[in-house]
Amino acid sequence: MSLQVDVRKLDLFNKISKEGSRRVADSLSQMTGIDARIHVSMLNFLAIEDVKTHLGHEKKVGIHVELTESPHGYVLFMLTPRDSKRLAQLMLPGDGGDTGSGFTDMERSAIQEIGNIMTSGYIDGWANVLDTTIDMGTPEFTFGPAHKIIQKMGGWPDEDMVFVLDSKIVAGGEDIDLTVYTFPRLRELVDLVQKIDVETDIETDTVADESLTSY
Repeated sequence: MSLQVDVRKLDLFNKISKEGSRRVADSLSQMTGIDARIHVSMLNFLAIEDVKTHLGHEKKVGIHVELTESPHGYVLFMLTPRDSKRLAQLMLPGDGGDTGSGFTDMERSAIQEIGNIMTSGYIDGWANVLDTTIDMGTPEFTFGPAHKIIQKMGGWPDEDMVFVLDSKIVAGGEDIDLTVYTFPRLRELVDLVQKIDVETDIETDTVADESLTSY
């Protein structure tokens, strides 16, 4: 199968991902009662070696979720420890949390739940546009050097490319940097993108339908 994609469909896929991120902000606002917005940069496709450089070697918090249906692979959310604590506190109002370098069980649970929300908003848009299901596993929390987070996720995939969304969550007066790495099976991803109707109404068709996605 060719990996060539109609540029119009690739542009729509980019808009679908951005719309999914916007819906993530809406969900966070509903759960925390704090106005949240997400600013998303352009979707970037990077070679695996470039992703290794992009990740760096500093300690990060990672939330990874396995996609158990096409396009398979993993979605990985990466934040700095400081931003992770800020995000957790949005879910734990009134709780001082751990002021040290580690994370309490409640903070880990809150961050995992946020990962669940983010993955739903991010992936459900694809599923609804394509009128299909994309089942997912349970979000897993990892704290440590970036390369160890990748190993916990299952190691580097046997693929040449990864796509990346650099985002910024603005909530409660705080700016929180969030990077989303998606490690799909490229041939399956291209097959899905090829099925996108170029007449798709992004805002309407990316509305999450709970009957289409299970966990």
